[in-house]
Amino acid sequence: MMSSVKRFLIGRPLKSEQLGEQKLNKTKALAILSSDALSSVAYGPEQILLVLVTLSAAAFWYSIPIAAGVLVLLLALILSYRQIIFAYPHGGGAYVVSKENLGKYPGLVAGGSLLVDYILTVAVSVSAGTDAITSAFPSLHPYNVVIAIVFVLLITTLNLRGVTESASFLAYPVYLFVLALFILIGLGVFHILTGGVPANLHTPLGTPIAGISLFLLLKAFSSGSSALTGVEAISNAIPNFKAPAPNNAAKTLVAMGSLLAVLFTGIVFLAYYYGITPQEDATVVSIIAEQVFGRNFMYYFVQGTTALILVLAANTGYSAFPLLAVNLAKDKFIPRMFTVRGDRLGYSNGILILGLLSILLIIAFEGRTEHLIPLYAVGVFIPFTLSQSGMMVKWIRQKPPGWMTKLIINTTGALISFIVTMMFFLTKFAQVWPVLIFLPLIILLFYRIHKHYEAVADQLRISTCEAEPLAIEGNIIILPVAGITHVVENSLRYAKSLGAEQIIAVHVPFEREDDTIFEEKWKKFHPEVRLVTLYSPYRSIIHPLTKFIDTVQRKASESKYQVTVIVPQFIPKKGWHNILHNQSSLLLRAHLLYRRDVIITTVPYHLKK
Repeated sequence: MMSSVKRFLIGRPLKSEQLGEQKLNKTKALAILSSDALSSVAYGPEQILLVLVTLSAAAFWYSIPIAAGVLVLLLALILSYRQIIFAYPHGGGAYVVSKENLGKYPGLVAGGSLLVDYILTVAVSVSAGTDAITSAFPSLHPYNVVIAIVFVLLITTLNLRGVTESASFLAYPVYLFVLALFILIGLGVFHILTGGVPANLHTPLGTPIAGISLFLLLKAFSSGSSALTGVEAISNAIPNFKAPAPNNAAKTLVAMGSLLAVLFTGIVFLAYYYGITPQEDATVVSIIAEQVFGRNFMYYFVQGTTALILVLAANTGYSAFPLLAVNLAKDKFIPRMFTVRGDRLGYSNGILILGLLSILLIIAFEGRTEHLIPLYAVGVFIPFTLSQSGMMVKWIRQKPPGWMTKLIINTTGALISFIVTMMFFLTKFAQVWPVLIFLPLIILLFYRIHKHYEAVADQLRISTCEAEPLAIEGNIIILPVAGITHVVENSLRYAKSLGAEQIIAVHVPFEREDDTIFEEKWKKFHPEVRLVTLYSPYRSIIHPLTKFIDTVQRKASESKYQVTVIVPQFIPKKGWHNILHNQSSLLLRAHLLYRRDVIITTVPYHLKK
């Protein structure tokens, strides 16, 4: 039943040889890896105006030079990540760059920041898209959390089906959003050029504004820079591209940067020229669309595609998180299960964990994750700063041809990214302070996992200089028995086949009178096998049994004998029947697994009904 449901939702397993068919071309890659960056156009320009409006609406003309500054940062990031793609063609982005050029811990800071950021990407994007839907249909507002969880489950399932299938489905909404905004910007500019928009709606550029300060401008700039979240995703996902992967990834990155620059500039310019003021019940894009189109089909087309891309921006996290997790897992900083490909050749463990953590975040914040946006943004700009700094170190060390130009690009990007990061901490500390707690905790977790893997490797490694293990002279078998049944008979036959020096059957009764009754039955059943009864006044099977096993093991080790515990277990025909039984064999194995020098063998007996 479960297998059929899985096949229906995810599809038939793919052979490893079909991995090449799961690679993305540039058109599909642009859709699924740019959705986060492109969706930020819906809120990035608004973030600038929200800061400037605290002074006055007359200060809105500053949004133009601030937008120019954001474009300079975007250009520096695009050029830098293009260099990263060719320098590190196997993916990993900021984590790999920082680790190799700045050291292990800066790399872990970058990797940890991005892992958390991708979880926030899913939670924030889906919640924002859900808000857009419930704003249009207010009766659905009480179900915000449920709707958001359903969206996460749908996107998770879609990604489990494979990269190409999710890309084929998600490409349409992304390109429809781009088309809708191009029409909006084009028609808005046309109205301006033809004199359809009064010039008195906005303050002329250069108008002196009382109370303006560099600090306020930097605050507006850092808020507007939230539009650049998601730029790094392509450099993390290079392995998902068709060959030649680095070339295709670089072209996709440039295309994404160009689209983002045009859309961001267009929305900022229209907001300024039309004199748009942010409102609580309407977004800046919504107000512009109403001014340009009126309340007609195109207005709802813009709103609909905006809501869709806000939800689908979560897919950037699903594309980049698993691949970043693979790099961290290969370096033994997170569990190795993240390196395993699923039935559809995607890294399904990473996809599932991302979906689960996102749902937990949505539930914890009751779907209201808008105050996580600064934390979400600072989680991106820390890796931005580290990756740019890492590339600076790389060029200074290696000095390849043209390295000075590359150094200038990365230095510019690192400086601006650092300023933005500091501005987030200075102006929005109340919202971003958790990063100062969770990042050290994540680094500590990475360290402990890595230390464990190193310790395991040291203990498993075969070395010629190691002392020879002690020889085993014989075997003592302990067989726990609950009664005289086919299950016990089956296990006893197996025990005898091993040719052990001694077989000890152990029975644990809860009542004194049961001792004699069972011993008499056992003498008739198998008198040649020694029986030990361990009365348990506290009705525990595990405690007296493990204590007896420890005693036997200590004595056996003195004679160089190995102790083997054979655990009889019957297997019901149907899986759900297991809940009808007490699973004492499972509990016993769980306790014995941590006993040194004791071998545990399970002998199954399969029931027919």
